Amino acid sequence: MTTLSGRRTPRILAAATVTAGLLLMTACTKTDDSGGAKTAGGVPLAKAGQLTTCTHLPYPPFQSEIDGKVQGFDVSLIDLVAKDLGVKQAILDTPFENFKTGAFLNSGECDLAAAGMTITEERKKNVDFSAPYFDATQAVLVDKNAGVGSLADIKAKKVKLGAQAQTTGEDYVKKQGFDPVSFESSDAVLNGLRTGQVKAVVIDYPVVQGWLKDKANAEAFKVVGNLNTGEQYGFTVKKGNAKLVAAINKAIADAKADGTYKKLYEQWIGPYDPAVASPSAPAAS
Repeated sequence: MTTLSGRRTPRILAAATVTAGLLLMTACTKTDDSGGAKTAGGVPLAKAGQLTTCTHLPYPPFQSEIDGKVQGFDVSLIDLVAKDLGVKQAILDTPFENFKTGAFLNSGECDLAAAGMTITEERKKNVDFSAPYFDATQAVLVDKNAGVGSLADIKAKKVKLGAQAQTTGEDYVKKQGFDPVSFESSDAVLNGLRTGQVKAVVIDYPVVQGWLKDKANAEAFKVVGNLNTGEQYGFTVKKGNAKLVAAINKAIADAKADGTYKKLYEQWIGPYDPAVASPSAPAAS
């Protein structure tokens, strides 16, 4: 997922902690000679006592603001990393283009970015990725009255197609010869479909899963295809921050081993499919 929104300014938001008993333990934090904060494990932090996460809202079910707090699958996983480091997670809502360049990581405003971010070779030039934590497919979602049953139908019948601006989904359909209507966010894509601006969209399947839980949406719209574009999501850190990458990877591996990952997956995304949820190939940093 990639979102472009240059008009927004960063804002600090509270993260809802899903792990009971997550406390701020200042005793586990020390300050180095340069004034920067470090955890007891030696992981450098942007601010003492907290793991600062950059994200871009909304992107349910991975992160969205619910009852005044940012919650979701990504948030829950990074809460586990923060707990291991003996700190709490703080979330900064920022434009997504900063993630691609690593700007907020390089400036020291954030420790990591968590935004349903697809691992690509181009992005690896600017940031280091964690191991992949989620395999993502693209869904072809259509108005039931559009009379189409596939992406090929959409092209043949010249049905207006929408996609999120500057995403891998948009890139995919452009390569297939489409000229999609671009929307700024996943919410805007789905609203465009709901209001008839477009009759079909290509968007990340986990987003569709959550959206179709609403009965009214399920009655009016349907998935007519899943596009396996080989996408995997990863968390990003400033290039060279190997210790934080290792901490993230350990938390993900531990969560998969003890059943926490499965529990969080079912809470935020839906029925757990190990073949989809557990990528086999690690991402190179």
